[in-house]
Amino acid sequence: MWSVRVRVVALSLTKIPSLLSVSKPANVLRLLKSQANCGLLCVDAVCIEPRYMSSHPKKLCTENMTVKKIGTHNGTFHCDEVLACFLLRQLPEYKDAEIIRTRDQAQLEECDIVVDVGGEFDPKTHRYDHHQRTFAESFHSLRPEKPWVTKLSSAGLVYLYFGRRLLSQLTQLKEDDMQLEVLYDKLYENFVEEVDAIDNGISQCDEEPRYAITSTLSARVGHLNPRWNSRSQDTEEGFRKAMKMVGEEFLDRLDFYQSSWLPARVVVEKAIKERYQVDPSGEIVSFSQDLNGHWRVQCVPAGLHTFQNRLPLPEEWRGVRDEALSELSGIKGCIFVHAGGFLGGNKTQEGALEMARRTLQAAVQSPANGSS
Repeated sequence: MWSVRVRVVALSLTKIPSLLSVSKPANVLRLLKSQANCGLLCVDAVCIEPRYMSSHPKKLCTENMTVKKIGTHNGTFHCDEVLACFLLRQLPEYKDAEIIRTRDQAQLEECDIVVDVGGEFDPKTHRYDHHQRTFAESFHSLRPEKPWVTKLSSAGLVYLYFGRRLLSQLTQLKEDDMQLEVLYDKLYENFVEEVDAIDNGISQCDEEPRYAITSTLSARVGHLNPRWNSRSQDTEEGFRKAMKMVGEEFLDRLDFYQSSWLPARVVVEKAIKERYQVDPSGEIVSFSQDLNGHWRVQCVPAGLHTFQNRLPLPEEWRGVRDEALSELSGIKGCIFVHAGGFLGGNKTQEGALEMARRTLQAAVQSPANGSS
């Protein structure tokens, strides 16, 4: 089959007869040359082989495509390798990776990345086990600018080396964005570190705890393993359920920190900067939020993980309500003070501020009123 391609730079042609055979390009060339009055004309005659549409569907060429493999141990599963595998699956290169659960060293050597098994920690070859006697790494030892000294599990190792890129992938924030760094720290401290500590057998406190907490993420993952007397001891289905559960909780926590906690952080920073406009002492911060037209006074905790307050509301106010509380305190519009002394309420903003001011004044007169 012949095809004629005509490229026109500047052209003025007289009328070309409509009956023209293009089976022979020589005829076309002669005709175009003879009919052109002026201008520049470039004609290419190209022989093109005929092509026919196939009725069969196209096949995807997979000869050069290799499926990535994530290796971890088989048998009883734990939260750390479940979380590690989920985190890796969020990255483009491991999105469709096959998870190989085995302790066979030959099979593990064929994996692109191995977590929680293999007796080796080497980021260069993507080996992330933490069970070897010589392993004692923490976030702080590997990243000295970070404060956490809890021994890492496979979850913490994967998060440390892949976390920023993973969060960038999930949040669409750039890796050098300061907000992403804040999220990176927050999710380790409030999600991953707990998994590291539990897997490594590190107690939350030095003394005997007053009560047991049995509903941690790690505990719930553990409950998905077959029971000792179950007829089937197959762990594959439970592992898949655990990955789904752990993944959903991680993504939900990330969404909360990005869409709710980060904006709240901005509000708190603004309130702290403006605190001297609220009270000359600078010890009261104010947040405007609709609580059915009422205002609350809330004490600041002594620390992140304690129920103790820096300064609770006066002891004599605690557990008293409404008019009785207004009469006792000498402040109009009082609604309540919690028996624990950490929270109070008033009908107006000025009344709530006055409750806070009186609490500060009482602490100056009687330091024993405070908890620290």
